[in-house]
Amino acid sequence: MTQDIQTTDVAIIGAGPVGLFAVFECGMLKMRCHVIDSLEGIGGQCTALYPEKPIYDIPGYPCVHAAELIDQLEIQAAPFDPVFHLDQQVDGLTRTEDGQWLLQTSKGTRITARAVVIAAGAGAFGPNRPPLEGLKDYEGKSVFYMVRRREDMRDRRVVIAGGGDSAVDWALSLAEVAEKVYVVHRRDRFRAAPESVDRLHALAETDKLDLVVPYQLSGLEGSDGQLSAVRVSTLDGEERVLEADVLLPFYGLLPSLGPIADWGLNAERNHILVDPASSETNHPGIFAIGDISTYKGKLKLILTGFSEAAMAAHAIHPLVYPDRELHFEYSTSKGVPVS
Repeated sequence: MTQDIQTTDVAIIGAGPVGLFAVFECGMLKMRCHVIDSLEGIGGQCTALYPEKPIYDIPGYPCVHAAELIDQLEIQAAPFDPVFHLDQQVDGLTRTEDGQWLLQTSKGTRITARAVVIAAGAGAFGPNRPPLEGLKDYEGKSVFYMVRRREDMRDRRVVIAGGGDSAVDWALSLAEVAEKVYVVHRRDRFRAAPESVDRLHALAETDKLDLVVPYQLSGLEGSDGQLSAVRVSTLDGEERVLEADVLLPFYGLLPSLGPIADWGLNAERNHILVDPASSETNHPGIFAIGDISTYKGKLKLILTGFSEAAMAAHAIHPLVYPDRELHFEYSTSKGVPVS
């Protein structure tokens, strides 16, 4: 069944740091935003791949962890009431008869907008799912590919699968709040930072965390989307059953430009060519900012994306308000407009 069409001023594809800041910049010009992202939560790579990684080149922050940066950007955008459409990607983008853009997502969501801002980083990201029978029945209920709030795991039995930085960092963090943490990895060597691995092995000497190695996921037990246990096995067929409330498979994300590659945008090595003065693409009304955009002299920095978000918002304003002249004002002068 086709869903009703939702309307907005600006549709932003990508809920990473640059996409979130674009919500703020558009909001400061009184333009409403809908945001679409293929991940289950906001934050893009900052949340999904390295939430506890320190970032040193954000103005005003000598050091800020990636997850904290996303939290602050979410707070900054909140006054403008953005509408988020998560765990779905934009499959279709077409021009309507009245000059707007119609977006259709993998979940059937349809949105019309005066302008589209592509802030998709390296493209759409999807989780690298383990090949487990019945997995989809648990996804979003007790199987998650990212952790939005650590508190959600308080007093729960958590199985983390994987051997990289995300798996190890979250194991160390969740051990402070969870009832029990199991770390399942197919080998006894981890690919995370050596200091973190040392802390992981030290924590495994306590009753808060178990290292389940060398094992891999083999099955799920539970009902109505709620896990009761996770089955694991070795290559030799030895099996264990881990009583669990939550499974977090951290096997990485699979990046892809996906349908964006078919939208007729000028591209260069899987990046979208834009006008550096406005971030507009070869299609009027479609803009690209952040890592997915390129032009001569482009620097792939988050702060560069922030600047592009501001320039795109100002370029979009006459598309949303064609009869209203935009007078530039500093935020210190006008404050944050009331939505």
